[in-house]
This record gives sequence, C-alpha cells and structure tokens, in this order.
Amino acid sequence: FLPVSTSISPSFWHRLTSLKLHHLKLDDTPLPLVGHYARGRIIHDKRTGQAVPLHGALELDDASFAADHVGDSTSATPGSTDRFQLHGLLRNVNTLDDFKRLDKAQLLSDLGDQIWSIVREPSRGISLADLNPFLLVTFADLKKYRYYYWCAFPALALKPGWEVTTGWAPCDDPAPEQPSGQILLSRGDGETAPLDNFATFWARTPPDQRTLIFDDPSSHPTALGWPVRNALTYLAHADPPIRQLSVVSRRDKSSLSCVVRLDGPVLDSGAERPAVVGWEKNDKGKLGPRMADLAPLMDPTRLADQAVDLNLQLMRWRILPSLDLDKVKNTRCLLLGAGTLGCYVARTLMAWGVRKISLVDSSTVSFSNPVRQPLFEFHDSLDGGKPKAEAAAAALKRIYPGVDATGVSLSVPMPGHPIPSTSLDQVRADFDQLDELVDVHDVVYLLMDSRESRWLPTVMGAAKDKLVMNVALGFDTFLAMRHGLAPSPNSLAPNPPAAPASTSSPFRGRLGCYYCNDIVAPQDSLSDRTLDQMCTVTRPGIAAIASATAVELMVSVLQHPLGPRAPSNVPLSSNDAPAPQEPASPLGIVPHQIRGYLARFDNLKITGQAYDRCTGCSDTILEAYRSDPFSLVQRACEDAKYLERVTGLDKLEEETEALLAEGVEWSEEDDF
Repeated sequence: FLPVSTSISPSFWHRLTSLKLHHLKLDDTPLPLVGHYARGRIIHDKRTGQAVPLHGALELDDASFAADHVGDSTSATPGSTDRFQLHGLLRNVNTLDDFKRLDKAQLLSDLGDQIWSIVREPSRGISLADLNPFLLVTFADLKKYRYYYWCAFPALALKPGWEVTTGWAPCDDPAPEQPSGQILLSRGDGETAPLDNFATFWARTPPDQRTLIFDDPSSHPTALGWPVRNALTYLAHADPPIRQLSVVSRRDKSSLSCVVRLDGPVLDSGAERPAVVGWEKNDKGKLGPRMADLAPLMDPTRLADQAVDLNLQLMRWRILPSLDLDKVKNTRCLLLGAGTLGCYVARTLMAWGVRKISLVDSSTVSFSNPVRQPLFEFHDSLDGGKPKAEAAAAALKRIYPGVDATGVSLSVPMPGHPIPSTSLDQVRADFDQLDELVDVHDVVYLLMDSRESRWLPTVMGAAKDKLVMNVALGFDTFLAMRHGLAPSPNSLAPNPPAAPASTSSPFRGRLGCYYCNDIVAPQDSLSDRTLDQMCTVTRPGIAAIASATAVELMVSVLQHPLGPRAPSNVPLSSNDAPAPQEPASPLGIVPHQIRGYLARFDNLKITGQAYDRCTGCSDTILEAYRSDPFSLVQRACEDAKYLERVTGLDKLEEETEALLAEGVEWSEEDDF
C-alpha cells in the first residue's frame, strides 16, 4: 500500500497563526479539520517524453478549518468529481518541548481504537472518510514563522495480510455513473451497493465476481493507495468474513484505472485489534516531523503586521482577556508637535498598535534635535533641516511600513500673537486645515513648546467632542492629563449635584482642561526671552516618561466602558479617602491628571473640575467659537485681554482687587 503524503498550503499556516493569536491562545484542544485528496495521475514530461506518476496528496489550506466546508463525508468535494474529503484532527501545542513530549504512539493508538470500533461494530453508511481519519500535530513558532508538524494516517496492520493473486490489469470503471468519494461494491451485473451492505449484496455472488471500487490517490503501477487498507480490514473481520475479491483502483483520466485480485487472511473471530501504523515520513525518508519555514516566503510588510500585533495579543492570553486591542488599533491620533514629546508619543502609540498617526509642526530639524528626538537623525538636520512633521512621519514608516503616518507643516494661531495683514490668508488656511485635521481624528495630543499654542486645539477639541491629551514639561516635572468632555445625555455619568455631599466620591461632572485653573488668558510667552528660556531645558529622560504616561492614560480611557467620558477614579481633594471602585478600565484606574516630580521620583494624581470662566472649554467660549470660529481666533490673537472679557475673568480680577482694597482680614478660626 502506498502511504498518503501531505501538501500543506501557506494559507493553512496563516489561518492557524490567526486562530492561535486571536482565539485559541493557550487552548490546545484538538480542532476538526477537513482535507482533500485527488486521484493518482500520470503526466508526461515535455522535455524527455517520459511518464511521471503523481500521487494524490492530502491537501490542507485555510478552508480546512471551516466547519461549513466539511459537508457530507460520503461525497466528493462540492462542485468537484475528482477531489475527495478526509476528516481529521489538529492538535496544536504551545511549546516545542510539548511537541517533542507528545506520546505519538498513544495518539496513533487512540485513532486505531476509533477505527477498530467501526470495524467491530459497523453502523450504516460507512464511508472512505470514516475509515481514514487523520491527525495533524503542530507547533507554531509565531516569532520566527516556523511551523513544526507531523501527520498520521492510521491503518490497522493485518497479520497475515491480503495477498495479490492476479492483477494490475487496466480496466474501465465498472460504475461510471455512481458518485465518487464512496467505497462501492459491485457484483458483475452493473449493480452497486455501499460497503456496509456487503452481507446482503454479495450473499449469492460468487467470490470471483465480488469487486470493491474506490477512488485511489496512488499512481503506482503495482500498489494500491493507503485509504483502501482499512476497508479491506473491515471486510476481513466482517460477519461473514470476505476472503476473496477484486479491487478496482479509480484513477485520473490521464492514467488507466486498474484491477487487482486479492486473497484475504483467515482470522480468528475474537482477534484483538491489530497494530496501528501510519505516521508520515519526513523529507529524509525517516519517521519524524517536518518544518515549514514561511518567513522567506512572506511579504515583509505582512510579517511586520503580524509581529507588531504578536506581543499585544499575548496580553490577552492570560493577563487581560478582556482587552479590546481593535479599539486602540483603530483610534486615529493627531499629534500637534513633532518635537521631543511628539517623537516619544508616536513611538509609544505604534507600540500599542495604533495605525493612523498624523503629526503637525511648523519647524525644521536642528542639529540639537536628533539626540533628544528619536525619530530624527543627523542627516535630517543638514541643509537647513527637514520639516519636522514630514521627517517624523517618514521615520515612522521606515520603522513600520504598515503605519499610516502623515506629516503636515502648519502654524497654529496663538492668543496674544497679532496676525500681520500680509499673513492673514495663510493663517486662515492653517486654521481651516487644522480644523479639518481635528475633525478626522479621534484623539488630539497637545505636545507643543508654548502654553498659548495649545489654546486653539483645546477649543476645537471641546467643540468637536474629541478626546484631548495634554503633555507639558518643566525642568524635572511633567503633566499628563486628559481634557474632560461634557456629560452625554446617554452617559452613565450625570451632571454633578450643586453641592456634593462628599468630595471623596469620584467626581462625575465635567473634568477640566489645561486652562481651567488659570485666572488670566493665555498670552505671548515667547517674546523677550533669553536663550535658556527659548530652548526646552529639561532633564533628558522626563519627556519619555511623560509621553509614555499620556499614551498609557489614553489607552486606559479607551478601555473604560464610558470611554473619554469616564469619570476620574481620584477624589477631588487629596485629603479625602480613596474613591470607591467604579466600572473601570481593565487596565486599572483612569485619573484626570498625573503630575510627575522627577526630583522625588514621585507621581501625584489630581482631579480638577471644569471652570465656568475657562478660556479653553467654558460654554461661553464654545458658543462664541461655534458662532464664528475664525473671528474668535482673530480677536484672541489681536487682543491679549479679549478672552478674559468674553469669559468674565476680567470681572473676577476686579472683584479680587476690590476685596484686597477693602483690607479684609481672615480669622484663623473662620471655617471654610
């Protein structure tokens, strides 16, 4: 008998990789498979003219995992008359050591018991597939894209076995009108019957007219294919046993089918199960596993895609099964500022699998940048320096070609910085472009050098209901925060009560923005500065810490059931008891602000509520912006006090000065 070999398509391994990462994880429960084989055939070498036999291998591809492709085990593949199904199991283990330690003999013996139970206690409708289950044992090394596998086609080894008495004569198909993919019995009168009907069908048929017909993957001139072996064992152990018959090997049209006459052994009716054989030989012709190395065959970009997701998916295997990675991956991030903070934020976003990153900056790469800003190199600073945004986007694509990175050079209008009449059209164009960018992104990062440059994106984010992440640096301190959004009518977070009973409860109102603690409007902080004030002077490591903190905060917020409207888990006052547990992100708490102090290696979590006179997110500002966006921006740029008048901060200042003028003295016994 000619053993069956396997032919496994790369698509099978791609599908296994996806299943392992996203669904199976550590589960090594056997999975059902369906494979196909074709009849043996002969082709002619055009160069030599010689006939070359081609045996029908068991073919496995990505569709082998789909249950709806299994179909009826007694028929050929739907839509095909020359491909036939076999059913099997996939056992994919978690480590190479597990693969080596598997008791291969026991696995084969278990399948042999399954076949033996069919032989000894036959049921109706026995098919070729029922008698020929297969087993595929695999280990997938997903880092190197190497797949170790070993396939078994168990067969009961009769001793003594069937012997050829006459045969290997060409013949026509005795049952051409009958369906393929079945084991058929014939008796010379043109009638056929299924295998399990042999007792009545052959009851009065002379032994020399009994014929078994099967679809044979073998093209060997003097060897039958492996699938008929267990069928012959079934007949040898049948009641009554069959001792003589002819076997018709159905082969491809390009080669003639053949018939062979067999004599069967005389067996004891109470015989034990025969030994089981069937492990496939490797490329060296020895019993042993094979290895498929797909790395050289795969598109490098596709390899990178899978590798980027690998470590993230591993989080879900044991540690965080509920982590929604697709939500992070599909989040579109706009980074305003492509300097030190922008570079570190972009790298951390890519590490989380974010695919869409847009960077905005108006400056060029200088010679001092590459050592502090990891997306730039020395050559980026030559010839006056490349535009930072475009250079950073290009670097992201070099690091990972699958990222959709875009660089945009534009200047953000800033309060207190008058707009020259000659630049008005350009400023208007920059404003419109920034407005469009905020529209098409989900999260906006404020990573600029100055305080006033963050004002317009803050207003835009609040007006458009976007999650705004803000990162700011001091010499050895940092702030990483999320701007609050107005509570949604459908949100679980109601508006705060007028007088909260206890500040130790989580604050459920609107969280503040970067400007909510200010008592003056943002204004020009860039003019009339010395060199140490113009340059960003910070401890070199603090930007990476602050950037990573902001990205981790964003991811935690996205995982929260309320998303960007998640309440802060930190009480309003640091003197109060910790807040009770809320419906939380699987990654932990979602604070409002984190202030870091590198001198103390300490972080402080703070919650700040929105201020009704805030120049960045108050209702007054948002109404003015929605009414005439560019007019608000133009007035704020021309008049440093305009925003204070609009929000009422000027009146607050007057009221404060009036109180001070009255000389009010506070008693230490006054209760606040």
